[in-house]
Amino acid sequence: MAVDDQFFISVAAEMLGMHPQTLRKYDRMGIIQPSRTVGSMRLYTREELERLRLIKHLVDELGINLAGIKRLLAVAEVMQRIRPLMDENALTTGPARRQLLTEIRRLNEAIGL
Repeated sequence: MAVDDQFFISVAAEMLGMHPQTLRKYDRMGIIQPSRTVGSMRLYTREELERLRLIKHLVDELGINLAGIKRLLAVAEVMQRIRPLMDENALTTGPARRQLLTEIRRLNEAIGL
């Protein structure tokens, strides 16, 4: 069943060809963070379904374990925050430089440095 373009775990799992227990495991690990209904049922957005498709590809096709996936996703998130800071004009301000240094530190932490 879908609610305003969000999908309950059973529907999401079926759409992805995954078992609902796998989605619960990913939630417990913090790899995904679905929203919850008032009754605590998980709801998955289309964006989360795309993230899950990526995770499935990384596991099934590339053989990456979940710990590796968690790190890769953390790196990708930091890179998305760094991208707008790389504009030459953005780097002329002190706050942008500080933000870039903060994100680089987070990137180093994500890759274990």
